[in-house]
Amino acid sequence: MTGQHCNQPMGAQQLHGVRTKFIEKVSKTVLDQLMDDLLEDKVLNDGEMEEMKVNKLRADKARQLIDSVRRKGDTASEKFLKRLQERDNNVYRELDPQV
Repeated sequence: MTGQHCNQPMGAQQLHGVRTKFIEKVSKTVLDQLMDDLLEDKVLNDGEMEEMKVNKLRADKARQLIDSVRRKGDTASEKFLKRLQERDNNVYRELDPQV
């Protein structure tokens, strides 16, 4: 593990690389918790939350969430991953090959 890894676990580029695995693995419960966490962290706004809630399918919600966060850059991606690690460390560990 490098020193840089400690400061920046994964940025937007790396998040793109684990997109499919996240969509496959994340549960609906964790997904809803992540959305609430990211609203609290100001990564998502109320409009984005409402738009995501329209998607009834878990995979569609997961896809929309990870794509939205990734487009917002490295800081948003790092907050997303920190929250994912808190909510579901098993999924987090599967996504991050450096853990």
